[in-house]
Amino acid sequence: MEQEFQSSPTVDRAAQLLALVLDPDAEAERGLGELAAAAELPKSTASRLLATLEQHGLVEQEGERGGFRPGPVIQRHAGRAREQRLRDAAEGPMAVLAEHTGETINLAVAGDGVHHIAQTEGRHFLGTTQWIGRSVPYHCTANGKVLMAFGAAEVPRGHLEALTSRTIVDRRVLDMELATIREDGFAVAAEELELGLSAVAAPVFDSGGRVVAALSVSGPTLRLSPRRVAELRPIVIKQARALSEALGHRPEGVHAV
Repeated sequence: MEQEFQSSPTVDRAAQLLALVLDPDAEAERGLGELAAAAELPKSTASRLLATLEQHGLVEQEGERGGFRPGPVIQRHAGRAREQRLRDAAEGPMAVLAEHTGETINLAVAGDGVHHIAQTEGRHFLGTTQWIGRSVPYHCTANGKVLMAFGAAEVPRGHLEALTSRTIVDRRVLDMELATIREDGFAVAAEELELGLSAVAAPVFDSGGRVVAALSVSGPTLRLSPRRVAELRPIVIKQARALSEALGHRPEGVHAV
């Protein structure tokens, strides 16, 4: 005869509080009092259990009296799941771009710099570089400009250096460029990260109309001439939209920041 499983009351209560913090339907972060009331626990008990969850990185509190939100352990897991969904959805559009352009195709998200999470190789030998796992600055890359323009990444503070010329980027010029990118839905970086390297990119939206990634084509500047960039623009935008639609996006949901 199988022995009946008996859970620990303490574990049950901690799990209940964690579920309340992670509740996707909650309109705002809940404070200690609200969580304790929802779990029908004394505030002292809820405080002790939440402190334990926080020690293990499962929740974190905004200041000493603020609300509780998912902790770094939960956020890292959720981030990996989102990235995997992006990679899976991007396989088709990236393959189409690689076939049409012959160049290297990358999918990038915001992180500690532009973080490349997927790549499809083109047919050319010259220009093939492994970008996956590499982080590069926002202000001198096509992917980075897209992520900044649509609010997926903050514009870095302080002086921004043009890496290829070692000159300081004029912030007003950058702001104007980001405004144009928001209007056009397309970004270009010609020899800004490295001499001889150029790239173009377009935004990828999720079902809520937020930009969650950038889809790019990169290659040697000798092939990505201004004329070629103009030819690539509708192709890149079309495949970025196809990826956005695969993520549940509809055009009326665009949120430009």
